[in-house]
Order: sequence, then C-alpha cells, then structure tokens
Amino acid sequence: MKHKIPVSRRAAGIEYAIRDVVVPATELEKEGHQLIKLNIGDPLAYDGFPTPPHMVEAYETALREQKNGYSPSYGVPELREAIAYDEREKENGGWACRPNNVYVTTGVTEALQILFASFLEPGDQVLAPGPHYPPYLAYPPLFDGVVTEYRLESDNGWRIDLSDLEAKMDENVKLLVLINPNNPTGGIVIREELEKVIDLVSMFPNCTILSDEIYDRYNFSGTHVATASLSESVPVITLNGVSKVFYAPGWRVGYMALHDPEERLDNVRDGIERLLRSRLCASTPAQYGYLAGLSGEKEWLVSYRDKLLERRDYAVKRINEIDGVETETPEGSFYMFPKLLDERWAADDKQFVLDFLHQEHVLMVHGSGFSKALGSGHFRLVFLPQTELLGEAFDRLNRFLN
Repeated sequence: MKHKIPVSRRAAGIEYAIRDVVVPATELEKEGHQLIKLNIGDPLAYDGFPTPPHMVEAYETALREQKNGYSPSYGVPELREAIAYDEREKENGGWACRPNNVYVTTGVTEALQILFASFLEPGDQVLAPGPHYPPYLAYPPLFDGVVTEYRLESDNGWRIDLSDLEAKMDENVKLLVLINPNNPTGGIVIREELEKVIDLVSMFPNCTILSDEIYDRYNFSGTHVATASLSESVPVITLNGVSKVFYAPGWRVGYMALHDPEERLDNVRDGIERLLRSRLCASTPAQYGYLAGLSGEKEWLVSYRDKLLERRDYAVKRINEIDGVETETPEGSFYMFPKLLDERWAADDKQFVLDFLHQEHVLMVHGSGFSKALGSGHFRLVFLPQTELLGEAFDRLNRFLN
C-alpha cells in the first residue's frame, strides 16, 4: 500500500454541519431523487429573492470598465465610506464610524479568521453563544484559542442567559461574540441585554465584543440596535456584508468595523492591517456591486422583507401543528430552530436529519451541528422557499414523525 501523507489535526478536526449534510444529499441526487433543500441560508437558491438589478449592473459595469485589478487591501475607498455612512445612520441609532474604521474582507468568514489570528494567543478564550454559526467554534482552535459557549434560553425566545454568561467571564476571555439576529435560532439580542453585556465586559479590559450583525435588517420588529452605538468604552467590532440582506452571498464581500472609543485596539489594528495586506484584497468588481446596494435606493428591501415575514409566519404555524415538534417564533434572520419532542430523535438529532433525508428527501441541518451541548435535540431549517414548497416539506415532516 502506498504511504498516505497525514493531514494536520487542525484540518481533520474541522466540521461545518451546514455543508456536511450535503454529502449524503448529493448521493441521493446522483440516484435521481429530487430533494427539497432547507439547509443553507442562500436566498439565491429560492424563488423570489434575486440580487437587485442595480447591484448586478454595477458589478457588470465594473467588469466592463476593467476594474478587475487589485484594489486597496483595506477596501475600495468609496465602499469604505458608504459602509461608514451606513453604520452612522443605522436604525435606532448609529455610531461614529469613519472610513478608516472599516476593513473590507472576503466575506465575514475571512474577517473572523483575521480577527482570531490578531487577538488570540495559546489558551485565550472566545465566548460564543450556544447555539451559534459553526465557524465560531471551528476557527479559534486554528489559532490556539479555546471556545466556551454561553447559553441561550431555548424556551425564552433564545435570549441570553446572563447569569451563565457572567459565570464564564474571566481574564482569559479575549473576545465575546454576539450574533444578532442569531444564526441558527432566529433570536435577537434586545437593547437591555446589550447594555448588560457591555457593562459586564467593561470589567475585563482585555476583552473585545465581536458583534455579528449580518442579519441586522431581518429584525422583524424593527428593534435592531447596533452594539457599537451603546458602548462608550468597550471596544466593539461590527461584522456585516453583502451576503444576506443585500442578497449576494456568492460575491463574498464582508467587512469588520472597529469602534474603539479609548483607542485600546491600536496594536490589534496593526496586526489586522498586516494580515489584510498579506492577502492582497477582496474581489474588486464585487465591492462596486456592494457599493451600489449601500448607496442606491432601498425600497426593494421592504418588499423582500414582507415576503420573508409571510413565509416565516406560515412556517411557524405549520411546524407548531405537527405532533412531535415545536418552535419558537424567529424574531430575526430567515432560520428557525425547532425542538424535537420525541425522546428518540431528541437524543440523536443528526440521525433524525439523515433518516428524514433518506426517507422523505428533505434536507435540513441537525441542531447539534451548531452546538453539541446547547443545540442538541433541535434542527435548523430556512423559511426562504415559497409557501407551496414549504408546505410540501412540512407535509413530509408530519408523515415522517407520525
């Protein structure tokens, strides 16, 4: 037998539940089965949410004008200005963001890798909500960090368990993660929670808040508050991008925006900038497409949001009519995180997802893929599809469970 070159422990340990479940689904498709896919948060995968034409046109114009070269490592200047303006003008109060606070990245996932590389030394901790988006668990160990999860209350709209969070804060915590609205639960972090979190972090001078707000315009009650707008001393790094609320996930353009009122991040900022320069730049033409979204008219966002809200309400009603499963109403994002009531499935949510896939050809994601401790016994689905397709999926779910 030929010698097999070993893979690194870092790479071998990576799991990404959202795409890992695609592997068995692809095998079923090769056998000729048609699947209903409720697994991935890609608006372009479903009818009714195309990337707006004026953004596509701006992308195309950039291509025609040969804006295909390397752009500045920190982002196209006009885009950085537009992002800073958008942060200053956020609904319910923005913050004093300036273009030099903004760094454009290849999606939020690259921003996370750069931030973890810039902040973490061996043994440093990242506090992340449980359940949470998988890279928050997968990436810190690549940079010798340790992830600790704080609990979200599954029976209380997925609010932060502040007592649990406080018990887990110590001097080793370098980054505290907020995902608002949350992926995978659809829960939101209300102003009072944000204020308490900021007060808590203020007692730990080496800790910075990472506020992932990529679903900010999907707060269905219109109560989203930018974390940075509430902080007078604690550093807050806001994460956002073009993927979700501007409906262009494949463009891979995101950003981090640093709010550092006491200038405590000067050394970290130097590290961030060094890493950004070393990887050259984000996609240049895609940045111009994002610029058009931020600077152009936004009336279309209302119709998209209304359509999404209608599908959410339908999905909540249908799920809660099925014996064996129940759900909190998502207050934001386009995900819901139903709870499995049958003890057999609650004890093995991944097997539930796989059995349901093979028997009924509906693809979802197991809750334990978002947190083994705090996501187990649930599953995530997206409610982006048209109600007819959602209805068929829920009919199959009812048949499978009952």
